[in-house]
Amino acid sequence: MAGAGSAGWDAPASSPAEALRGRHTWRVAPSVLLVEDDDRVRRALRLALEDEGFSVDEAADGQQGLQRLSAAHPDIVLLDVMLPDTDGFDVCRSIRRLSDVPVIMVTARTESQDIVAGLEAGADDYVTKPLVAKELSARIRALLRRVASTGDNNGHSPRRVAFGELLIEPDQGLVTLGGEPVPLTRTEFRLLAELAAAEGRVRTREQLLDTVWGYGYFGDNRLVDVHIARLRAKVEPDPAHPTHVITARGLGYRLAL
Repeated sequence: MAGAGSAGWDAPASSPAEALRGRHTWRVAPSVLLVEDDDRVRRALRLALEDEGFSVDEAADGQQGLQRLSAAHPDIVLLDVMLPDTDGFDVCRSIRRLSDVPVIMVTARTESQDIVAGLEAGADDYVTKPLVAKELSARIRALLRRVASTGDNNGHSPRRVAFGELLIEPDQGLVTLGGEPVPLTRTEFRLLAELAAAEGRVRTREQLLDTVWGYGYFGDNRLVDVHIARLRAKVEPDPAHPTHVITARGLGYRLAL
């Protein structure tokens, strides 16, 4: 962050788009691109992440972050919201035009609108300052495991399931509504496939955090709710009155059979 007094950490050939997509594969040491303008925070984060076994590349602003993304092809991006040249939301949108690399937004603000803005910009997750090294490491590893397993059925999802005009084919990674393809993000697809696998039964937010995000106790229910809202905007004829993705009040969500 721009203010030096905010530590934010509790422990020391082809087109650019074609070149980047699909390049974030696991290395021996998973690589993190850290985009943070505060030198002290950035150094502390780098040391802590390296201590957790990650390879870390750095950028001090959004433009530099996009340049390092193109040059280094990291496995994951840790992106601060407040940057000197632009905000992290704009940087995240630019990343999404180039790559599907996982992005975790870092913010000192906990207001729901800021969290929603980050997720709607294309972030996969968010964390709030002050950061806890072990928790951040666990979230990064969980997200990388989820990315690595995308496309694997693992026996949890049916091959094909229809809910009215909504057709889900987990093996093919395909969702159609009224015969037209629905463009879902990786997380939205996994969320919909998990609900489909439940065959009309309710999945609690905690269950969805565990199965879709791979998170345990440190997950935030707002992560589920925001992605459900984004999913409804794509698969519901009237998102304000959903007929497919139904809320079970006080419990979680289910797909209507």
